[in-house]
Amino acid sequence: MTSESRAAQAADVARTYYDSDDVNGFYVHAWGGDDIHVGIYAEPHDTVAAASRRTIGHLAGKAADLLRPGGTVLDLGSGYGGAARALAEGFGCRVTALNISEVQNRRHRELNAARGLDGLVDVVTGSFNDIPFPDGTFDVVWSQEALCHSGDRARTLEEAVRVLRPGGRLLFTDTMAAEDAPEEELRPLAERLTNADFATPGFYLGRLHRLGLADVQFEDLTAHMLTHYERITGEVEAQDPQLLGAVSAAYVARLRENLPRWAAACRAGLLSWGVFDARRPAAPR
Repeated sequence: MTSESRAAQAADVARTYYDSDDVNGFYVHAWGGDDIHVGIYAEPHDTVAAASRRTIGHLAGKAADLLRPGGTVLDLGSGYGGAARALAEGFGCRVTALNISEVQNRRHRELNAARGLDGLVDVVTGSFNDIPFPDGTFDVVWSQEALCHSGDRARTLEEAVRVLRPGGRLLFTDTMAAEDAPEEELRPLAERLTNADFATPGFYLGRLHRLGLADVQFEDLTAHMLTHYERITGEVEAQDPQLLGAVSAAYVARLRENLPRWAAACRAGLLSWGVFDARRPAAPR
């Protein structure tokens, strides 16, 4: 199978996964339905939603000089648009949200309209392996736990850098394997995300350097993953009536079996998570 066909297959799988009623119901009712990404937990009783918002603020602080009225951001794999709305509302920048799932995109547009952000956030249905914008379009390219769904992560990064203007910043997080994690131990978790494997921090750092980016950094925040999956597991175990009314009994049973595996993998040091931050060098004068 060619890299193009692998990427296309992964895009189709991700679209089917996120368009399903069960997955949509789970993310809306157990994960908050706004920002559906791993949170940074700073307080003992942080909710999933509060921790997820803290992650957005933490990433935004790394590119505060570029996040301004008139600034442009591309959010790859934007989900329901929690980050896009936070950036547009907090900084006045224009955000293009590229996402494969039209089910998520419909909710995203509805939430934007309810907040009066239609003029600042543009929701585009498409794949991050073939970004439909010209070279050097955006000041910031942003992504949170989306690249794990890519069938060709090297191509996804190439595309992200292509549309980044000189002097612009690439910021992303991802669900990854620890460098020495045995592949067979992580295979059940990868299959839950309907992908073949996980990248590692070393893979991403190597690719970013090869793409000619400067100031490449990885901030390891793996410790927050365990808290995050324990909180998500708690939401499911609480048997919230809204959640149980939104997803099938079979899917709830799968969640109760699968989510503790994620927490166990975190305890065993098999997973990694954190923030990648890199800059595209300015063009020579």
